Amino acid sequence: MQIRTDLAIENREIYREENKGEVPGVEVEQEEGADYTVTRVNILDPIGANNMGKPVGIYITIEVPKLKNTDQELRDEISKLLAKEIKGIGYNHKNTKTLIVGLGNWNVTPDALGPKVVDRVMVTRQFFVNYNKDEDETVANVSALSPGVMGLTGIETGEIIKGIVEKTEPDLIIAIDALASRKMERVSTTIQITDTGINPGSGIGNKRIGLNEDYLGVPVLAIGVPTVVDAATMINDTMDLIIGAMKDKATVGGDFYSLLENISKEEKYYLIREVLEPYMPNVVVTPKEIDLIIDDLSIIIANGLNMALHHGIDLKDVNRYMR
Repeated sequence: MQIRTDLAIENREIYREENKGEVPGVEVEQEEGADYTVTRVNILDPIGANNMGKPVGIYITIEVPKLKNTDQELRDEISKLLAKEIKGIGYNHKNTKTLIVGLGNWNVTPDALGPKVVDRVMVTRQFFVNYNKDEDETVANVSALSPGVMGLTGIETGEIIKGIVEKTEPDLIIAIDALASRKMERVSTTIQITDTGINPGSGIGNKRIGLNEDYLGVPVLAIGVPTVVDAATMINDTMDLIIGAMKDKATVGGDFYSLLENISKEEKYYLIREVLEPYMPNVVVTPKEIDLIIDDLSIIIANGLNMALHHGIDLKDVNRYMR
C-alpha cells in the first residue's frame, strides 16, 4: 500500500521504520522550543532523493502540537518563527520582487488555506509600478493571486502562473497549499517550508504541473500545512498499533504470536481495501473544526510572510494591518 504523505519528515520516518537506519544522502537537524519542534531535512544528492521520494533540497518542518487550540501569544510566536525560517533559506532580499500564490479551492474548507493566506498578505506591487520604484525603505515588491483549481477554471494552475510570471517577472515565487499527512496528530499542527516547489492538488492525490524552478524559471518556495489524512493510511497505522499491542500480550513463540508476526503488508492492504471499497476507495479525513483552524493558520502564515518579505514591518505592524 502506498502511504500518502506530503511531509518530508514522514518520508524519513517511513524509511527508518522499513530499513532500521538513517537515510543515506540526507542530513537532519532539530531545534526544540517550549511549544514547537523544528526539523530541517536537507536532501543532498540523488541517492537521498531516491530514498526519500522527493527532490534534492531543503525541507523545514515546524511542529506545534497546540496549534489547533492556539491563543494570540502562540500565534505570534509561530509567525515570528516562520518568518525567521523563510529568511534563513536566503532567497528574499530587500529588492526582491515576490509573487505569492495561494493554491487550492476557496469553496472547499480544507483546501482553502492558500486563498485565505492571499487575502491577508500585504500586496505592494502596484505602488512600485505607479511610482516607478525599484526599492523602498519599508516594504518589498509583493504581488499575490489565488488562481483557483482546474475544476473551477478549466486551466492548469501551472499554466496560469507561468503566464503571470512571464508578464510580471518576479524574482521569487512563494506558493501556499494544503497538504496530506500520514498521522492525524500532524494535521493542522505542522507547517512545512521547502525550496523545491510544489505539485498543486497533491494533498488529495491529484497530480498537476509542478510549480518549481525548472518549469517557471524562478525559485519557488512552498509553504504547506497538512489539513487531511488519508483514511487508508489511518487504518494501516491503527492496525499496526493493534497488532503491536496484541503481540505484547501474546506468548513469544506461540501460535498466536507467530500469526501476528507473519501478517504481511499485502494482507493488510487487501483488508483495508475491503473495508473502504463499499464507501469509496479514496477517502480523506479532516478535523471537524477545520473552518476555525484554517482561519488561524492563514493568519499565522500571512503574518510570517509579511514579516519575512517586508524588511520594515514587524509583528506590531502586521497585527495592526490584520485588524
